[in-house]
Amino acid sequence: MRLSEVVREWGRIGVVGFGGPPAHVALLRDLCVTRRGWLDEREFEDANAATQLLPGPASTQLAIFCAGRVAGGAGAVVGGLAFVLPGLVLLLVLAAVTLQEAPPDWIEGAAAAAGAAVIAVVARAGAQLAGASVLGREGGGLVRAAVYAVVGATATLVAGPWVVIALVGCGLAELALRRGGAALEAWPVALMLAAKGAEQLPALAWTALKVGALSYGGGLVIVPLMESDAVREHDWMSRAEFLNAVALGQLTPGPVVQTVAAVGYAAAGLGGALLAAAVAFAPSFLVVVLGGGRFERLRGSAGARAFLDGAGPAAVGAVLGAAVVLVGGVREPWQAVVLAAAAVALFALRLGTVPVLLAAAAAGAVAGLAGAPLP
Repeated sequence: MRLSEVVREWGRIGVVGFGGPPAHVALLRDLCVTRRGWLDEREFEDANAATQLLPGPASTQLAIFCAGRVAGGAGAVVGGLAFVLPGLVLLLVLAAVTLQEAPPDWIEGAAAAAGAAVIAVVARAGAQLAGASVLGREGGGLVRAAVYAVVGATATLVAGPWVVIALVGCGLAELALRRGGAALEAWPVALMLAAKGAEQLPALAWTALKVGALSYGGGLVIVPLMESDAVREHDWMSRAEFLNAVALGQLTPGPVVQTVAAVGYAAAGLGGALLAAAVAFAPSFLVVVLGGGRFERLRGSAGARAFLDGAGPAAVGAVLGAAVVLVGGVREPWQAVVLAAAAVALFALRLGTVPVLLAAAAAGAVAGLAGAPLP
């Protein structure tokens, strides 16, 4: 298969891939299994399940794996880049517009409204993840999941930059309980060592590394990992600007992890954005290119499953805690109205994320043009 075909097909998914991981998985299945027959259904499902056990952006890892299966190592790299770059470029353009020194009132209003609405998006994601995390659990497993969720939420609200220690710690705790203190898998230990050495890394690169390699349980888990560094620890962004960045990550196609590029842009301009994106996505390429042949073994690993069963609920708690923290970015009464309307649209009417955020942005643009106070 020619690499040009990989670029075309995976680039198309990168352009139209609105809606997050479920949409990406559906598009990849349609391309690789249904239309082209490059992978059979069993192989695709095994790969999809295995990427859910890995830290980092699962749909990006799945895209890299599928491209590698149909065009070798070069295809994995080229396909992964084609999948990531369209949304990343669009996000950087929007970040440059919304994070400029004095944006027009209608742009500032649109950003402020979308930022308020995205709090409801984060809250719904946390609620959905919470429901998924308790399925199939009972007795002690359910109690431990609740404890891990409380630990994750508390870490987000109190511990700030060290929330990642809570996620990894809960995963290791569950693994130790399942194995009665037996030897741990090598990769969780490596993650813990990376967390302990965080102070030796440049701040922006460490933030991006946490986002790309130490997040569990869904795309929006990156929100608490980024917020504590970008807003509270390093003051790269105000909370309102951070809300705007999260909204941009939801409005653009491709993986949600690319939101870290907006944080990098605020911290150090275009160079910072490119550094953050490169560091965040590098682990996915390395893990899949070097270890993709072991995906079936990973899916059957009791150790990996146990680790995720501990880290996953903690990540759910972290997302719910982040929704509480993000409310601090809502400064004006009209933003609170937008947030309430978005919550109704998402929770009661069950509308999609992108239409709700676009409607909020449109309302905010009108408010800005009408002279409403801006945060």
